[in-house]
Amino acid sequence: MMQLRRLVQVIGLCTLGVTSGALLTGCGNDQAEQGKQSMDKVNQAENVVNQKADQKPPVTYEDDSMGEKKKQLTNQSNADNSPPIVVFSERKQHLIEPLFKKFTQQTGIDVQYQTDSAQPLLARIKAEGERSQADIFMAVDAGNLWSAANMGVLQSIKSQTLEDNVPAKLQDSKNRWFGLSQRARTIVHSTKNVKPADLSTYEDLADPKWKGKLCLRTSKKVYNQSLVAMMIARLGEERTSEVVKGWVSNLATPVFSSDSLLISAIASGKCEVGIVNTYYFAEEISSKPDLPVALFWANQDTSGVHMNISGAGITKHAPHKENAIKLLEWLSSNDAQEEFARLNYEFPVKQGVEVDPIVKGWGPYKAETAPIQKAGEMQRQAVMLMDRAGYK
Repeated sequence: MMQLRRLVQVIGLCTLGVTSGALLTGCGNDQAEQGKQSMDKVNQAENVVNQKADQKPPVTYEDDSMGEKKKQLTNQSNADNSPPIVVFSERKQHLIEPLFKKFTQQTGIDVQYQTDSAQPLLARIKAEGERSQADIFMAVDAGNLWSAANMGVLQSIKSQTLEDNVPAKLQDSKNRWFGLSQRARTIVHSTKNVKPADLSTYEDLADPKWKGKLCLRTSKKVYNQSLVAMMIARLGEERTSEVVKGWVSNLATPVFSSDSLLISAIASGKCEVGIVNTYYFAEEISSKPDLPVALFWANQDTSGVHMNISGAGITKHAPHKENAIKLLEWLSSNDAQEEFARLNYEFPVKQGVEVDPIVKGWGPYKAETAPIQKAGEMQRQAVMLMDRAGYK
C-alpha cells in the first residue's frame, strides 16, 4: 500500500480530448488546492485496489504541453454500449480530432485521446502496465514508434487491411506499428541566391562552398535524429560523421528551434539553404505564396529523399483491442488518408490517394527505399554522432 501511496504522488493529472458521447469531469490545477486534496487522492487510489478485477477505474492525467485544464476520463460508453477507444497521441489535437470524429460518425465507436510528447506517454503506459486504459499509441516519427516497440509497450497484430494499405518499408517487421502518413525532410533554398542546379544531396551541404550559408534545426528534434540515423544505415558512421561535421562548419547562424523559423531565416537572407519537413514549408507558402524560398528534392540521383512517417500501434494491454484495430485500419483507408493529406499537407501511405494541390505542385520525387524502422534502430548512434560533431 505504501508503494501505491508513492505512485499517487508521482502520477499527475493529464488532459483527455473526447469525441462524441464521452464524459469529461473537470478539476482545478492550483497547487495549494492539490495539497489540501492529497489525502483524498490517496484514499481514492486505495479504493481502486479494492474494486473488482473486471472493472477498470477512472484514470486521471495531466497534459502540460497542451496547457489545458485537468479533466477525468470515465468509463462512459456510447449509444451502442461499445466502450470508447483510448488513444495516447504525440500528434497534436487539431490533427487527430477531425479524424476521430469522422471515424465515430462512420462506426458509432467513440474515441478518447490524450496528447503529449512521446516520452511521457510511453513512460505512463509502461508504468501502468495491465491497468493502462490506452489502446493505441500514436507517434509523429518512426524513431519514437521503434522506441515504443523496443520498450515492450506495443503488441504484434494481424490485419490484412493494414498489410494491403501500408507498404512494408513503412511498418514494423513484427507488425507492432504501422505508418499512417508520410512527409519528406528535404532541402529548401533561397530563390534569390541559389539555383536548383547548385543543389544535389544532403551530403553536398557539407561542402565548403556552403560555408556561412547553411541553416539547420536543432539536433534535439527527433526529425533530424531520424534523418541522420538513416544516413548512418546508408553511408556508415564514418562518412555520416564527416557530413554532419561539415554541416556544423557551414552554419550561418545558431541552430533553430523550429523549421518555420529556419524558413523565415532563408527568406530574410540570414542563410541560403536548409533542411525541413515538407509540411512546414507548405504551411508557410500557403499563407505567403510570394515567399522567396523553394523546395528541392534531395538525393534524386542517389538514394532518394528521406521520408519519415507518423504512425501508430496497439498497446500490449489494450482493453479494447478489436475496436482499436478497427480504428488503425480505418486510418489507412481512403477517407482517412485524404484527411491526412488535407489537414497537414502530408503524403498518404496508401497508394492512389491524392495529395494537396500545393504538395502536388512540387512534382514527382524519388524516395529512399530502406525500411523506416532503421531510423529507430540507429537513433542512439545518430544522437551520439551529432553530439560528437558539435551539432547542438
